[in-house]
Amino acid sequence: MMEKALKVYGAVLRLVRRLPKDTRPYYAKYARENFVNYREVDAHDPKALDELFQRAYNHSLWVLQKYSVDESAAKKLKDICFG
Repeated sequence: MMEKALKVYGAVLRLVRRLPKDTRPYYAKYARENFVNYREVDAHDPKALDELFQRAYNHSLWVLQKYSVDESAAKKLKDICFG
């Protein structure tokens, strides 16, 4: 499950690159802090992990919409989170 979490994190950071240049450091730091904060989640609890991946995807969509980035940019993140 750690591998999936790292893939989600990488996909989120790739989406950050699509944001306006002046917002990237904030969102990259925000993403890192969130992944660090949730490292204590039980890796053997699929429900908890699914909720975290859902939250990562939904928040990513919200940020993309906020900056008018096409939602389709998050397709890879969606595939990782739910595939």
